[in-house]
Amino acid sequence: MAMSLFRTKSIEELIRTANEGRTLKKTLRTWDLTMLGIGAIIGTGIFVLTGEAALTAGPALVISFLLSGVACAFAALCYAEFASLVPVSGSVYTYSYATLGEFIAWLIGWDMILEYALATSAVSAGWSGYAQSLLKGFGVEIPTAFQAAPGAISGVTTYFNLPAFLIVIAVTTLLSVGIKESTRVNNIMVVIKVAVVLLFIAVGVSYVRPVNWQPFMPFGWKGVVEAAALVFFAYIGFDAVASAAEEARDPRRDLPRGIIYSLLVCTLLYVVVSSVMTGIVEYPQFEGVAHPVSLALQVAGQDWVAGFIDLGAILGMTTVLIVMTYGQTRIFFAMSRDGLLPKMFSSVHPKFQTPVRSTWLVGIISSLVGGFIPLGQLAELANIGTLSAFTLVSVAVLVLRKTQPDLPRVFSVPGVPYVPLLSILFCLTLMTQLAAMTWYAFIIWIGIGLLVYFLYSRHHSVLHEK
Repeated sequence: MAMSLFRTKSIEELIRTANEGRTLKKTLRTWDLTMLGIGAIIGTGIFVLTGEAALTAGPALVISFLLSGVACAFAALCYAEFASLVPVSGSVYTYSYATLGEFIAWLIGWDMILEYALATSAVSAGWSGYAQSLLKGFGVEIPTAFQAAPGAISGVTTYFNLPAFLIVIAVTTLLSVGIKESTRVNNIMVVIKVAVVLLFIAVGVSYVRPVNWQPFMPFGWKGVVEAAALVFFAYIGFDAVASAAEEARDPRRDLPRGIIYSLLVCTLLYVVVSSVMTGIVEYPQFEGVAHPVSLALQVAGQDWVAGFIDLGAILGMTTVLIVMTYGQTRIFFAMSRDGLLPKMFSSVHPKFQTPVRSTWLVGIISSLVGGFIPLGQLAELANIGTLSAFTLVSVAVLVLRKTQPDLPRVFSVPGVPYVPLLSILFCLTLMTQLAAMTWYAFIIWIGIGLLVYFLYSRHHSVLHEK
């Protein structure tokens, strides 16, 4: 019995299973995958969390972004190796199945369902705030009861975040129609939001006052590391590129490129934007501000550009929602195909060639969570889920290098075992900075996952049937 918990699928078997019967349409190239990654990464982190993180790190926020970026870079290299080896839907869940065994794969898949659902819900809540602000500029105001989740606004009675609910439903509809159509919309919005970020840099750099960077590290390294754990949310999403493996035209070449290119572009933008932002505004002024980037331009007297930033934030978070919902549905699809979740969720629509049932299931759940739970309670849980996934994929690289050293690797992680070990170290360090309540909730979720696995998944697994 114990050995059956760690039964694995060979890489050849994973690829063969993916190619039999319920296949997904192969349409994505390096450009699409890179844009998919940028679409997932640039959003709530840069437009919302930068202000809160600046209160913890001060002008040294730029170092916090670099620390989180380095942690992601090490993990990204590990993802890239696996993505080139196992071009199959499911991301780290699938990689774990091939190396660490079914039980570990189930745990990480269950973990990633939580990660993507909470990230989607959190971003939808942030999207709602910017959308309502934009609507108010045109004299349109949503009834107070439907402006936010219960308890989200102090002293105000609210029941449901209607805009957050509606945007996730709209994204779910788009994804159910087809991934090529979704990537076209995503690519257009990514170009616009990157242009908006570049506009902020171009306009804001001339208003930077170096005196605002002093003291550079007011709360020491402790503040920098704590801020790094918070802004890590800004990087969540690049791993969703790996979930697109079965829909990539040349996954062994294009997936590693898409993962690494998107992470490099976003890290560079984060570092420059945080430098300019804290150079324009003294960091204490960001307290209680939900739109720190546009605030910087308002302080600089560039209100017209600030309006464009608000629009860019809405588009930016929309693309994050598209990619996060997409990534979650593909993990759900892969787990269903392996028998760990009901088979009905791996059926593909005959016309759209998308997993419609799993898409709508995760879309409805995420929309309701975003409607009923405040943003602040969602972000940290998404972080701990992502960090644990990054840790496991780094462990998996070490295991596979030991157990199957002769596999033909189109892309290989450089500096093994040091790079995977550094990835594990960085991720575990950031996890220690998260609140105790986050750990308790995470442990409860994993406990529920154990029950599901032993009562259903283990007995319905495709490997169990053989």
